[in-house]
Amino acid sequence: MSEEQLKAFLEKVKADTSLQEKLKTAADVDAALAIAKEAGFVFSADDLKNAQSKRSDEELEGAAGGINHTWYTSACDIC
Repeated sequence: MSEEQLKAFLEKVKADTSLQEKLKTAADVDAALAIAKEAGFVFSADDLKNAQSKRSDEELEGAAGGINHTWYTSACDIC
């Protein structure tokens, strides 16, 4: 369930510039989780870490195959 919450939160972040700005000011993962919770989404730091890990794997696979995968997430940038 929390992975679904994370995906929904990331979709909201893509469309919400004020949420993007809040995340840019987050000092750490706990602050980002608090921002997400305030916005109605609950997930863990491990969910963020796993998403970042998946992102890295996909970027490596894309580079190896010559495909550019773009996966914009302000939330994962602070991990």
